[in-house]
Amino acid sequence: MGRLRFLTAGESHGEMLSGILEGMPAGLSLIASRDIDPILRERQKGYGRSRRQQIENDSARIISGVRNGVTTGAPIALLIENKDWKHWKERMSVEPTTSESTPVTIPRPGHADLAGAIKYGHTGDIRNVLERASARETAMRVAIGAIATRLLRHLDIESIAYVRSIGGIESSIPTDVFSSRQSLEESKVRVFDAAAENQIIAAIDLAKENGDTLGGVVECVFRNVPTGIGSHVHWDRKLDGIIAHAVMSIQAVKSVEIGLGVKASSMKGSETHDAITIEDGVLRRSHNNAGGIEGGISNGEPIVVRASMKPISTLMRPLASVDLATGEMTEAHIERSDVCAVPALAVILEQVVALTIASEILETFGGDTVGEVFLRVTERRKALNILQMK
Repeated sequence: MGRLRFLTAGESHGEMLSGILEGMPAGLSLIASRDIDPILRERQKGYGRSRRQQIENDSARIISGVRNGVTTGAPIALLIENKDWKHWKERMSVEPTTSESTPVTIPRPGHADLAGAIKYGHTGDIRNVLERASARETAMRVAIGAIATRLLRHLDIESIAYVRSIGGIESSIPTDVFSSRQSLEESKVRVFDAAAENQIIAAIDLAKENGDTLGGVVECVFRNVPTGIGSHVHWDRKLDGIIAHAVMSIQAVKSVEIGLGVKASSMKGSETHDAITIEDGVLRRSHNNAGGIEGGISNGEPIVVRASMKPISTLMRPLASVDLATGEMTEAHIERSDVCAVPALAVILEQVVALTIASEILETFGGDTVGEVFLRVTERRKALNILQMK
């Protein structure tokens, strides 16, 4: 469901990444250098990233769907250049080439390598799998999500994303995360807690020294989302299900939680559910344990989404594997990789959820121009005023 549709294409070391976004209404001010590139740069930050981030300087080029800095309502096409491609021109050539390229025949445990090679018949060279399965693809998803974020900002919807833990080291989270944004942006690992940051950096250094990798947990919050997006009437229209689908599609994500998530399973109902109150004629909640979604529908409270990321699959001290070319036991293939990409996941999560929320807002309220959408969303926001419900 949802009105926004998108496609991405491109390989990790191919010439470029490309994407198409369909369904964005006309009249939205959109400038790549202002609205997309800063978020792409945030994705590249974070302690523990690989040297690839020093090579790339991601920026998006809008090639259609925008005229004079304003969306036209037509599909928006984007390109992101892979600067590292100049070192891979022969190995990643689209046209037939006579240059020899050493095939990759040893899959990495935890990666798409083996399953993808068997599925698509690429057992002679797993590079055909790993290039597309790479998290490099998320650069384009972030660019597309940044356009959705621009629309949400126009609708007065604010969001923030941060790291909750890395390698089992928990960071404290302030009560009002939005007012603490500056300390978050100054952190090398996108946490609010300076003491936890120091411990996390030390853990990343140790993992690097041991040829290992670290995963973690990230969270994003969206506030001022209008009540009533998503639906309870069909399984595939539930907002929490749609969000979970989108988040689980991010490389290395292994679980998704909304609100209390797993914690709610060990609590009593009286402790879990958010009592409904009224203040000055407006309906309120005592807490936000539901994470802004009840019965598959947004309820007006902030939407809170959490994702758990496994450690990166490429290890500098690799696990055991099998060479598909010889059938012999050996060590897994090593591909240049991060030690920890959890801070980047926070940025990716925020944009992926933004795209989902924006799509469902457009599905619910319609509108071919951003002006129409804004008026309809503004009207719906009155729904929590009990006096206007009568």
